[in-house]
Amino acid sequence: MSKKVLIIGGGIIGLCTAYYLQKEGNVVTVIDKSDFSSGASYVNAGYITPSHVISLAAPGMISKGIKWMFNSESPFYVKPRLDMDFLKWTLAFKKSATALKVEKAIPVIKDINLLSRELYQELKASKEFDFFHQHKGLLMYYQTEKAGEEEWNVGKKAIDLGLKVENLSKEEVCKIEKNVDLNIKGAVYYRSDAHMTPNEFMPQLKSYLEKVGVTILGNEEVTDIEVKDGNVVSVTTKNQILKADEFVIATGSWSQNLAKKLNINIPVQAGKGYRINVDRETNITIPAILMEAKVAVTPMNGFTRFAGTMEIGGINHNINPVRVNAIAKAAAQYYPNLKINQQEIDDAQCGLRPLSPDGLPYIGKSSKCKNVTFATAHAMMGWSLGPATGKLVSEIIADKKTSLDLSPFHVDRKF
Repeated sequence: MSKKVLIIGGGIIGLCTAYYLQKEGNVVTVIDKSDFSSGASYVNAGYITPSHVISLAAPGMISKGIKWMFNSESPFYVKPRLDMDFLKWTLAFKKSATALKVEKAIPVIKDINLLSRELYQELKASKEFDFFHQHKGLLMYYQTEKAGEEEWNVGKKAIDLGLKVENLSKEEVCKIEKNVDLNIKGAVYYRSDAHMTPNEFMPQLKSYLEKVGVTILGNEEVTDIEVKDGNVVSVTTKNQILKADEFVIATGSWSQNLAKKLNINIPVQAGKGYRINVDRETNITIPAILMEAKVAVTPMNGFTRFAGTMEIGGINHNINPVRVNAIAKAAAQYYPNLKINQQEIDDAQCGLRPLSPDGLPYIGKSSKCKNVTFATAHAMMGWSLGPATGKLVSEIIADKKTSLDLSPFHVDRKF
């Protein structure tokens, strides 16, 4: 049965959700506080990553975070602040960062990533879109034996899950990435991964949705939500009141604040990441992660993107030049013949990635509100998990059997 659905949030998750809901015959409206041209969905590394099976809440991250807290150039920077939501999130993160919980999450993360990769391939094969999408895998470059051993241990877990992974020497890497000078000891090569150009796909998806009748409204910030008898009745923005049968919250780092209006607590912190685009020819042909620096390198359509760092410091879009310079410095350390220039550094942008305490997204309904579905907190995998999340939400709203077991993503889960 066709339903009227309002999606709050127009990033990759919100637009993919609109795509699958519209396919099911629903009348869909998407609103966003932005103008649909900026944010994490436009500045990310564009990875589709079945290889990323270890959640952010991994054992050892707390001690690393404390060590890195005093270095604003560090890959994972937590800005200490006296904020109750932040302190509660930190405690929940600490409780989630156990070997047992991480092991339990590995197949869950792999399965949702593989579903999403398959759906991206379907989108690419359809006549609805024409976007850049390459399945070349992902090279995890390491400069120290310790980092190489740690990543190979992850690689072996991925092999046990059925993914194709190889441990390559520097010489073997140079045979496949032939025209790049590399300062590395070797790489763990995940053949499972693919990559795209986010700021090319997002406008295509938005245009397609408008063409098929989805209403898309920018600069619509939610100021109030009316709830009656456990159901949302309407959403008030600065400009209008919007009513629907079903509501989807896909507001990323802003989701916790919005959920509070429904008396629902979903811990989410914003993890700021930066990107530098290099329009010059770099000869880089295969996506890579510079392991010690935690910098992602993606050969996109017409340019190479260097993206990275995780900065947990609240919701803001302030660009920290120290952290942008750390990305440029890392590029020079791994690619000795490549120097990112000042103009490229000055043109850097940032985006906020929504982090749950256990590294798993929230997908589904809370027991406190019958007609609201959450689709948020995808951490660094928002791009990767867009189509899978959209499809799952459409199945939830249609009361269909979902493509995956949703219990690990439960909105009301305790940490």
